[in-house]
Amino acid sequence: MIVLGIDPGYGLIGYGVLGKTGNKIEVIDYGAISTPKDMPMSKRLEIIYDSMLMLIDKYKPVEVAIEKLYWGRNITTAIPVAQARGVIILALQQRGVKIFEYTPLQVKSALTGTGRAEKAQVQYMVKALLNLEKIPRPDDAADALAMAICHTQTNHKLISY
Repeated sequence: MIVLGIDPGYGLIGYGVLGKTGNKIEVIDYGAISTPKDMPMSKRLEIIYDSMLMLIDKYKPVEVAIEKLYWGRNITTAIPVAQARGVIILALQQRGVKIFEYTPLQVKSALTGTGRAEKAQVQYMVKALLNLEKIPRPDDAADALAMAICHTQTNHKLISY
């Protein structure tokens, strides 16, 4: 089974593609989609949407794990992230991929055993669990891989879109 993890954003959107066979998971690919800061938001959303369709068509994931949006201190940032997340979900829905959401707390707990883990601890666990030589960069890609790992280790049948 192919699982795609997504760390949504609008400047950088992390993605991680894992293959799962039984209890074994392996990295297929990871990286980030980037959009230029000086570009209008409508064009950035188009790039995100088109890039997501290309990823879906290339890897043909069966399931996708995406970070559940939460409202932090900065609502100004949350709105464009929500817009980007919306076009990502639209692309996934149009391709018929099953979508699952996880909070940062759930991801941290699944990878480290505690929801209070620091970002560095989560990144270290991504490296260790996937037998990688180094922590994936950019951070958004490591976060997306963490999302995909969380999905492979969680009883996710109850939280599908």
